[in-house]
Amino acid sequence: MRSHAAEEFASEQGGWSGGTTATIERTQESAEEYLQSGKIPVVYGGDVGIGVSYEVDLFGKIRRGIEAAQADSQAMEAAKDVVKVAVVADVVRAYVESCSAAEEQLIAEESLSVGQLRADAMRKLRDAGRVAQIDVSKEETKVSILRAGMPVFAARRRIAQYKLAALLSRAPSDLPPAVFSCHDVPELLRPMPIGDSTSMLRRRPDVRQAERKLAAATARIGVAVAELYPSITIGASAGSTGILGDLLSPSTNHWALGPLINWTFPENGQRARVRMAQAQAGGALAELDGAVLNALRETQTSLAAYSADYQRVVSLQTAYESEMNTLAQTRRLQAAGRESVLSTLDASGDLASLHASLAAQQGQVALDQVQLFEALGGGWAQKEDQNRAAPLIK
Repeated sequence: MRSHAAEEFASEQGGWSGGTTATIERTQESAEEYLQSGKIPVVYGGDVGIGVSYEVDLFGKIRRGIEAAQADSQAMEAAKDVVKVAVVADVVRAYVESCSAAEEQLIAEESLSVGQLRADAMRKLRDAGRVAQIDVSKEETKVSILRAGMPVFAARRRIAQYKLAALLSRAPSDLPPAVFSCHDVPELLRPMPIGDSTSMLRRRPDVRQAERKLAAATARIGVAVAELYPSITIGASAGSTGILGDLLSPSTNHWALGPLINWTFPENGQRARVRMAQAQAGGALAELDGAVLNALRETQTSLAAYSADYQRVVSLQTAYESEMNTLAQTRRLQAAGRESVLSTLDASGDLASLHASLAAQQGQVALDQVQLFEALGGGWAQKEDQNRAAPLIK
């Protein structure tokens, strides 16, 4: 709002302007002011007039000032976009963390159930004299360790929901039902349109903000240079001044028409202002260079992390499918009497452990995608739909 008002104010500078005056007073004029020796009588005097002027922007001061104000306004819009992208990324990140924690909690409960079944089987074998008590104690210790980790997942989910509630300005109990029912890591519905580095830099709001700041600083150099030269105003005025009863008569009427040149010689710091504006532009250029380098660094880092984590998911998915085949074969062998129940439980435990690793890595990949979205600057909705963007995740 403030930047738009400043832009409007700058746009209305220069050009046409005008004003009127109207004065009625009882006055005693000085006789000596008019080279008279006698006393001038006290009278009612009046003064009415109207004036119109037009400032000629000969050296570009007004034009460059408007450019600076417009660039400042655009920089503020870009700063608002920076906040929007960050908030969207934080909201999605909190939602992903909640869903991932819920999925990992379900898998941990599955592992705990398998561990309890194995401990029960070991107790039966102990009672039959086939294993020692130490083997039972080891299984019970594993079950206790699995049970000790269960509260961690619930706490992670609650923390993510509290964070999401704060971002949405809601009470945790007022969150959308999908937040509480989500038990799978969200997936992308379609690939993110990454594009090339040029489109990425144009899309990044922090880069746009730095570029607009540079444009404003450059325009202010023109304003400072224009102030070294005279300002020229063309004006016209008309009015009537005199005794109240004689106003608007030929003896009291007056008018004027002509240019007005106002020039303050550049010896009162104007050249220093030019150098100051140039220094500010140099700082803005350095800020733009830093924003570009930071954007490239964040994007390349996010892409590298995403690629590595995704490859690990692919490997874990292959291992998980292989372990599923192993469990199926073990169950068939058990049904044929060629494998024991413990072998099946061992295979089930290995599968649950792999499932936990796979779910944790899939959650990390989803977080990497959010980080990549933030590094790329978002902004795809501007091309797809100005009113409502198609969702990226489900």
